[in-house]
Amino acid sequence: MSVLAVAVAIVIGTYLAASPKNISASKLSTAPLPEEIIQQNQVAAEEAEIYLAGGCFWGTEFLMRNVPGVTSVEVGYSNGTTRNPKYREVCKGSGHAESAHVIYDTRATSLQKILSIYYKSIDPTLINHQGNDTGIQYRTGIYFSNPADEPIIRESLKDLQGSFFNAIAIECAPIKNFYRAEEEHQEYLIKNPNGYCHISRAMIDEQAKAKAAAEFPDKNFSRNKVYGKPSKEVLEDLSDLQRAVTQEAATEPPYKNEYNDETRMGLYVDVTNGQPLFSSTDKFDSGCGWPAFSKPVDESYLVERKDMSFGIERVEVRAKASGAHLGHVFDDGPKDKGGLRYCINSAALRFIPREKMTAEGYGEWLDLVK
Repeated sequence: MSVLAVAVAIVIGTYLAASPKNISASKLSTAPLPEEIIQQNQVAAEEAEIYLAGGCFWGTEFLMRNVPGVTSVEVGYSNGTTRNPKYREVCKGSGHAESAHVIYDTRATSLQKILSIYYKSIDPTLINHQGNDTGIQYRTGIYFSNPADEPIIRESLKDLQGSFFNAIAIECAPIKNFYRAEEEHQEYLIKNPNGYCHISRAMIDEQAKAKAAAEFPDKNFSRNKVYGKPSKEVLEDLSDLQRAVTQEAATEPPYKNEYNDETRMGLYVDVTNGQPLFSSTDKFDSGCGWPAFSKPVDESYLVERKDMSFGIERVEVRAKASGAHLGHVFDDGPKDKGGLRYCINSAALRFIPREKMTAEGYGEWLDLVK
């Protein structure tokens, strides 16, 4: 090894040895940490658990909930110096880390896979800081309940360090205490779809798609699916109004219909065959009394026809694959969105909230719902 190489190695070694680590609660107090676990979710046969601190626990929880093999996630406060802290106390420096208690099926995934996804969601070199948040409660940490997990975690951290010049600052320790957070923080980003999240939506969607493919192979509504005419049985299962609208081109009452006032994020699909037609991203309040969209998810999914009923000329809109009547399209929509208004009957649609799209088999469409 050259003299220069030796010098560089010494400098790097000295830097890594001297680099600061996340400030753990155990270093803030000489008193032992309370040993107490208060959680709702329990490990079943063939399952394992791990506690992950990765900045704001809203994002970590939402990401892990969408990871293949994960069966449950709850958020709470880990390894702090006080018992039963509340959110406000944690924010004032109780020493607890905002954490996600993750339970996973060992037959479907492994601790190594869980950690590899966790690492991608954080900057492992930051000290008590992730995203827009700063404070000891936002430190990164991996806390284990099974001692057999420690060598796996440490080997994983060693491998991770090889990808960074700066020292990684992820705390690795046994879980001493975990206090389940207040209910308002559980599933926060499901309850508040537009809430703050330091993890990219693209990363979460990537995991959701993978989970959908693994867990719901019988519900395949992918973008490659070929949609066709609904069966007689499907049509018989529709309500009288749904049949009248989709098969007889009837119009439902304005304002008094299911989705006129719907404001949640999600996907609107053909009620007769499940094909995605419209996204909440393109929905707007037109004041007409029916759901209005500036555009469909794909223009090729629709067919337009001249409609001279009631003695006026209009443009009817039908679903091309199913043939279902949907409504009409007008040119009085928002100019900044293209100028069109697709006025659609609620009875021709089925709405799938964003948080249920994966379970319903529509994971590949998540990127359209923002």
